[in-house]
Amino acid sequence: MEIGLGKTTRRAYGFDEIALVPTGNTLDLELCNTSWQLGKFNLEIPIIASAMDSVVSPDNAHLIAKQGALPVLNLMGIYTRYENYQVILDQITQADNSQFLQLMQKFYLEPIKKDLVTKVIKQIKESYGGLSMPVAVSIAPYLANDFQELIENAGADIVIIQSTVVGLEHKSIKKDPNSELKLEDFCKRSKIPVIAGNCVDYNIALKLLQTGISGLLIGIGPGNACTSRGVLGIGVPMATAIADCKKARDDHYKHSGNYVPIIADGGMNIGGDICKAIACGADAVMLGSPFARTQEAPAKGFHWGMATPSPVLPRGTRVKVGTESSLEVLLHGPASKDNGSENLIGALKTSMSTLGAETLKEMQEVEVIIAPSILSEGKLYQTAQKLGMGR
Repeated sequence: MEIGLGKTTRRAYGFDEIALVPTGNTLDLELCNTSWQLGKFNLEIPIIASAMDSVVSPDNAHLIAKQGALPVLNLMGIYTRYENYQVILDQITQADNSQFLQLMQKFYLEPIKKDLVTKVIKQIKESYGGLSMPVAVSIAPYLANDFQELIENAGADIVIIQSTVVGLEHKSIKKDPNSELKLEDFCKRSKIPVIAGNCVDYNIALKLLQTGISGLLIGIGPGNACTSRGVLGIGVPMATAIADCKKARDDHYKHSGNYVPIIADGGMNIGGDICKAIACGADAVMLGSPFARTQEAPAKGFHWGMATPSPVLPRGTRVKVGTESSLEVLLHGPASKDNGSENLIGALKTSMSTLGAETLKEMQEVEVIIAPSILSEGKLYQTAQKLGMGR
């Protein structure tokens, strides 16, 4: 395909443009196994709570873990900058739309304090009690070397090196060699599993998978609070991004024998989105706004991205998502809404049972078709009355 004589291109697809096709075989929901492997950890459901201040806090991480999802704490956020972070949260959520960005930029200029990094990791570890869930944290590439030993010594079990786009190396203008990240070297030194992100390309994904990482985040810009696609012009629709990186994961496994899971990050709001992400090849999904809508969320119905407070080029915004349900209802139901925003695991298992997929691996192999009318076909009354899929 061409967009003009001087530029060739190809078509890419998002979740709203595809659908899953039943095979003719079905099975009971109780037979559907949603567990997956991340490094040495076996997790019962393929859902991760995003490393965003509005999603995971030192106070609610154990509540998310109790429901089987993996919470990730953002070590670049307010929880490691302020001892009394609740005061900061209150000011961010109470600011009006004309003030919140400048207010957040000011708050996030406060330096990250290493003693608070240690404190919040240990707080989450202790709050887990008898839970077998690993403690996961997120750090930016330019701070990864400097914080690696501290994160491990504090008791974290998984570290995510995360930025809008991650590469094999991060070169810094600073003369300090610690600010230049070489991912393969970092993984060799790491005593805990390393996840890297984000990526949307087959070739880069294949090279990243060869560095020794234990997981790869897929997706650039699809989140509800993210504006990277508008600010930077960067992004690939999620269905295509996942499928391309699935091919990289499978090729890497074929040649190395090392299976590294890929995690779809962003753009999923309802059960059907998660089912399509798995069918396109994802081993798990990372969600932000669905968790921000829960009663246990730290930001009281508001949500913002990791790059929103950037002092020079914000690539996110604060959105009001409201408070709709508990964590238990969000993940396991029973649902009180008919639009797929609750009982996400119930939706996944029902889809798997309908498609005849007993495991997530089998779900990854179901037929996916291009179906641009899948969300609108026959939905005239729902759309007109703003019900169900017409919301």
